[in-house]
Amino acid sequence: MPHSILIVDDEPGIRQSLAGVFEDEGFDVATAESGEQALREFEQRLYACVLLDVWLPGIDGLETLERLKTAYPDVSVVMISGHGNIETAVKATKLGAFDFVEKPLSLDKTVLVVKNAIKRQELEAANTEMRAKLERDFMMVGDSVPMRALRQQISYAAPTTGRILIYGESGTGKELVARALHARSLRASQAFIEVNCAAIPEELIESELFGHVKGAFTGATQAKRGKFEQADDATLFLDEIGDMSLRTQSKVLRALEEQRFQAVGSESTISVDVRVIAATNKKLEAEIEKGLFRADLFYRLNVIPFEIPPLRERLEDIPLLVEYFNREFSQSNKREPKEFTPAAIERMQSYNWPGNVRELRNTVERVIIMRIDPKVDAEDLPILSGDAPPASSYNFDSYRDAADAYEREYITRKLAETEGNVSRTAEIMGIDRSHLYRRMKTLGIHQKG
Repeated sequence: MPHSILIVDDEPGIRQSLAGVFEDEGFDVATAESGEQALREFEQRLYACVLLDVWLPGIDGLETLERLKTAYPDVSVVMISGHGNIETAVKATKLGAFDFVEKPLSLDKTVLVVKNAIKRQELEAANTEMRAKLERDFMMVGDSVPMRALRQQISYAAPTTGRILIYGESGTGKELVARALHARSLRASQAFIEVNCAAIPEELIESELFGHVKGAFTGATQAKRGKFEQADDATLFLDEIGDMSLRTQSKVLRALEEQRFQAVGSESTISVDVRVIAATNKKLEAEIEKGLFRADLFYRLNVIPFEIPPLRERLEDIPLLVEYFNREFSQSNKREPKEFTPAAIERMQSYNWPGNVRELRNTVERVIIMRIDPKVDAEDLPILSGDAPPASSYNFDSYRDAADAYEREYITRKLAETEGNVSRTAEIMGIDRSHLYRRMKTLGIHQKG
């Protein structure tokens, strides 16, 4: 669809000349001979850009500009004048004009200025939509006392330079809090760089954090910038910091203390200004006692501690969360929102939610996608791993069947607590990972991707 522009000038020859040029350029063109007519045109349709003469009969161009920007703040306006001066140009700019071109007009320059004005308007609209999407994607839903306290804590800590350590079980929304802190910080216009310390193999984590030079190790066919360098003047989020090896912890500690580091294989030092936010689902004090986490790194990170409440401690937020996810997934799957009955909400509020908000989110998504009926009752919800089994489910044919059922439920719940991480689940259960894999296969438990 062609961009629409409105040419406002009291000289018929200029209106016709400009209209012909812009139509040849593929624009949808309308004209007006006065400011009053231009305002009436906007009552009928919106234009992407206005070419507006300063000297007009009736209300002049500057007053027309002011009225247009008041009523339609997103419209781009380019001022034109044969009697321009610096004072007029400055006033037009303060009133919101994109640019100011003088008569006699250079047609090529005028076309370029209009195209640039429309391009900037589109970029601003895209940025506004992106910010709105980010706010939707990372909205902190809930009105419980713990959530109100958390939002207040974020408002206090975000504008500072203090390092933050976020504690919380898997699925509670630690990344959400980290992004909220960044969005309200003095670095909000800069990047939010994320590293999942549990997802990167030990042999690659140092390169991931600090980068490497070409030839630093086998496979290093080209140089790479590390996350610390990418986060210069920005925010670096170290997720699952408790899974980082002691060797890497030592290098991170030095980088935090000195705000400088060396890439793998390099002798040059890189200086940065990075704000670090870290998160963990482990009790780091216990990890320190076990010798698995450095106490000095802990104190460097734990300047401002945040504790994210598990969902079972804010069950009153479940109706709001269900409604939020209901709208989100209905819209993204082009479905009508479901009606969750009070019985369905009550059942969800009576569940322990070992997977926290992430598990609730997945449950609502499954219902939106798989259920045809617009109403969702308690019995229509998927089987929740922590639900107490009905009495009939105790009627097993043998002890072996009963033991398998218990073990299946136990493993499923532990997997939910670790977001499906089999290695960590085996560690928590105190068994070998290969044994856990075999039991999962035997019991028909499928690992989620």
